[in-house]
Amino acid sequence: MTNKDFLKLEGKKSGISMDKIMTIFCYVALIAVVILPVFMIIYYTFWDGSKIDFEMFRSVLFQKENLRAMKNTLIIAVFATLFATLVGVFFAWLLGRSDIPMKGFMKFLFSIPFMIPPFLAAMSWDMMFSGRGGYVNKLLMSLFNLANAPLNINSIPGIIIIEVVYYFPFVYMQVVSALERMDPTLEESARIAGANQMYVIRKITLPLTVPAISSGVLLVLITSLSNYGIPSMVGYSKGIFTLPTMIVELMNRSGGSFVGIRQAAALSIVLVIVVAIALVIQRRLLTHGRYDIIKGKSMRPMLIKLRGAKIPLLVFSLFFLTLIVIAPIVMILLVSFNRAYGLPFTMENFTVMHYVNVFTKNAMVKDSVKNSLFLAFSAGAICLVLGTMLAYVIYKVKPKGGTILEMLAVLPYSLPGTVMSIGCILAWSGAFFGISLYNTIWIILVAYIARYLSYVLKSSSAALQQVHPSLEEAARSCGASHYEALKDVTLPLIKPAMLSGFFLVFLPCMRELTTSILLYGPKSRTLGVAIYQLRINGQINQAAALSVITILLIIIMNNLVKYITRDRRKL
Repeated sequence: MTNKDFLKLEGKKSGISMDKIMTIFCYVALIAVVILPVFMIIYYTFWDGSKIDFEMFRSVLFQKENLRAMKNTLIIAVFATLFATLVGVFFAWLLGRSDIPMKGFMKFLFSIPFMIPPFLAAMSWDMMFSGRGGYVNKLLMSLFNLANAPLNINSIPGIIIIEVVYYFPFVYMQVVSALERMDPTLEESARIAGANQMYVIRKITLPLTVPAISSGVLLVLITSLSNYGIPSMVGYSKGIFTLPTMIVELMNRSGGSFVGIRQAAALSIVLVIVVAIALVIQRRLLTHGRYDIIKGKSMRPMLIKLRGAKIPLLVFSLFFLTLIVIAPIVMILLVSFNRAYGLPFTMENFTVMHYVNVFTKNAMVKDSVKNSLFLAFSAGAICLVLGTMLAYVIYKVKPKGGTILEMLAVLPYSLPGTVMSIGCILAWSGAFFGISLYNTIWIILVAYIARYLSYVLKSSSAALQQVHPSLEEAARSCGASHYEALKDVTLPLIKPAMLSGFFLVFLPCMRELTTSILLYGPKSRTLGVAIYQLRINGQINQAAALSVITILLIIIMNNLVKYITRDRRKL
């Protein structure tokens, strides 16, 4: 008797099976946290409360400042993606296919940008290169006797540079994995035929890694299009807006009025359309050609000898990684201990008073720490339960419409955080059943669940597909109920994946800014919002101190995730 036969028999006995209950619950939950917010954005964009209204959308679309924001968004996204791809592919080839030394150390440095929230990185670069006040600019002006600051990070090129620095690892991680698993006979055949090394790289190696490159490109492009933290930290003071920052600006100007929300919703649709176009382009790109680079042979590609270029490339790589990874962290650390922002870094100017003030004299900071911990644990726990349930329903129960369930769960991850925030405001401000979560911590929780549910879904799905149905069937044939078989057999086997999924949700929730910036209330600020507000209020040293604490917490949690994942591989 198969697993499905058991489910049918149990359903006849109880009237409705446990699997049907789980399936219904998953649909209801996804309608509440995904469908309603997305529907409400579309509804209120074209409905003024009494009639269909396209004029508002047209006027918002063609306002000069909004057109400028769209132009800035596209320029930043295109150039950041282009340069991040070039840098990511170069380092992927260097570390994946060459004999350059110190690979382990450099790979560790590449993992650090993943652990630092982009808005904290932007704040650090602003401290170093913001006109005449930036510490590095002041040093360069002093050394070379310059009248003006040599670098200005508060510009569109500055935003592009920061995004390249912190997004190129997306491309690197995708491409280096493909390069390390490539069938070596493809390149060896070309060399035997007389092709030189550059020709092999250009005509064989890179074309065969198109899926990996396009996947990294898409990640960079979507992240850049939807990013709020970097443009707001670096560009806001100079009046440089992108679509995400303009959406927040429209909300702030209107004071949360219905008109302002509708305008923000209209811009949100524009942002979603741009992201959707990027997804379509990537899909069309992968429909042409074959890219099967992994064969059924246990061989690793031959490492390319750099010879005389080895030392220069090593020096360049270490200098580059020091500049983009180590220098920003050191800058935040130094500013957090400096008595006042702008003073030179000398021992007499160092103090721990900013750490003391942050945790003893600033009620906003203490509340934000509590709120972030509550939101991270709550979102992680709820996503753990709901994501695992979704994975079980999709891959074990396999109901009709299971693909739709998976698409709904993954959809919010493809949407910018500001878009989901607008949707949550419209959906949970009393429009349905009189339930109003606006300006409370609960609306942030709903948005976090929607945005990060796919993390647990993917983690648990991979583990569930490794559990053969015969294990549950054996338990059922011995008299165990469906619930007992699930509790005593399936869940223990996928427990490491579930815990890993929990921390994969916990981690971004602790550092989140883009979603929270539109949803926080007087008593529901998060760590990201607190750091951001300290920064824009001029309390830069306290912002740096809180940033150091946040980074340390993120590093600890990231290592915990790696430990759990390592244990899972041993099972």
